[in-house]
Amino acid sequence: MELEKSTDYLNYIMKRFYHIGADKNGGVTRLAYTVDEDKMHEELSRIGLEEGYIVTADEVGNTFLSLGDYEEYYLVGSHLDSVVNGGRYDGVLGVAVGLLLIKIIKEEKLNIPLKVVAFRCEESINFMKSTLGSELITNGVNPKYFQVLKSKKGEKLEDIFANRGYNESPEKIKGVKNYLELHIEQGRILESESLRIGVVSAIAGNIRLQVKIRGLAEHSGATPMNLRQDALCGAAEIILGIEKIGQGDFTSNAVTTVGVIDNFPNSINVIPGEVIFSIDIRDGDNSVMEDIRIKIERLINEVCKKRNLSCDIQFISSTEAVKLDVNLIKELSSIAENLGIEHKIMPSGAGHDAMKLANITKTGMIFIPCKEGISHNPEEEARTDDAALGAKIILEYLKGDQQ
Repeated sequence: MELEKSTDYLNYIMKRFYHIGADKNGGVTRLAYTVDEDKMHEELSRIGLEEGYIVTADEVGNTFLSLGDYEEYYLVGSHLDSVVNGGRYDGVLGVAVGLLLIKIIKEEKLNIPLKVVAFRCEESINFMKSTLGSELITNGVNPKYFQVLKSKKGEKLEDIFANRGYNESPEKIKGVKNYLELHIEQGRILESESLRIGVVSAIAGNIRLQVKIRGLAEHSGATPMNLRQDALCGAAEIILGIEKIGQGDFTSNAVTTVGVIDNFPNSINVIPGEVIFSIDIRDGDNSVMEDIRIKIERLINEVCKKRNLSCDIQFISSTEAVKLDVNLIKELSSIAENLGIEHKIMPSGAGHDAMKLANITKTGMIFIPCKEGISHNPEEEARTDDAALGAKIILEYLKGDQQ
């Protein structure tokens, strides 16, 4: 299929999903295991049935499309959920590329056993746990997560699974020869270097914590400054300290983020008595992440002791950093070079389903640039002709691997 025709098909597929979860701010909200994520999977299934593909779902809601019932097969895909008020390309474009590849295989009668997958719950926004759909069918998930994790609406994950008839300990996926995923970079490196393709070498891991700081809620006018136990001021000092730790002498890829904060009672004339906030630690080296965690916990305890506050630090989840298959990296890079496509081999700072598949099979990832590096934002934008170029690299790999 010519590049222009491939681009047109990708545009068509992206438009099929465009309206789902659309919000008034121009973005989309398709939270994991909610009605809007369901609608995304239903639309994918509808596309598959229209094309005459076999459409199935596993015990946790992941959707698969194929031309046959293969014992061994290549798997290509990504996810369909989003963050709150997010963009339309994150994850969805990778699934669209899978649909493009299976369509080419069908039209050109290629003997390539391929399945397209859309994983559930790749984003951590709804449960503070990412890549849940892919992790459940590869490594499995610690049962405690189902009791502890709650949605933004306060629903327990175990109750959601029970109501949907999903299995907390599903059968593990079998027969995957290789997993390949195309994704927007979600950063500025490719665009800044005027490159259209990146071949991913490794994916950063993460450690997620939730911190509760307790002080004393008192009248703001009647309590002198020197007698206050202000939980919000304590949290503010801690958060700035977390930023400084992330800027420290670890690695150039280490990052620390506080992305969620709740203040109680959140009243203009009451000193904050309790603050709850999240911490997201990321790096490509698992030992570095652990060192950062230790420093952050030490900081929290020191600030709370100094300010006469109490604290509770709760571990939420963690994902180990992974290195992708060295031979697959070389092959994808070589194909890009042979096609005359300037590219670079680069790590991913964001997590992806590929990191879970890498534990059970050879795994590779292709990045394409997104405009100004913006992602998880209504302004997120990527070029579908870049995605078509990435699909061509993957297709050439599949053809060569079958020979």
